[in-house]
Amino acid sequence: MTAYVVLDVDIQDPDRYQEFMAQAAPALEAAGGRYLVRGGVHRVYEGDWEPRRLVVLDFPSLRDWERFYFGETYQKLKRIRDEASTGRLVAVEGVATVLAPSR
Repeated sequence: MTAYVVLDVDIQDPDRYQEFMAQAAPALEAAGGRYLVRGGVHRVYEGDWEPRRLVVLDFPSLRDWERFYFGETYQKLKRIRDEASTGRLVAVEGVATVLAPSR
């Protein structure tokens, strides 16, 4: 079952965060993950959650996500991310959907 990973990131050091992103993106793709959302305009319609920067990832399974997250490659990159930002991260299993063509 597909795993979706949602991150709410507050970046304190944009230059250092870019260093993280330059390495994290190819590592994520090599592990079978892909970005569905990376920043962009967002609006809160209910509740008191005020996310800073939203990122949504897609992995083939929760197991694949955990293998990536707890793996040596990402744990080294996570140190950079932790130096440059704070955030919240959650993973959830869900049903894969076929993306509609762009309008």
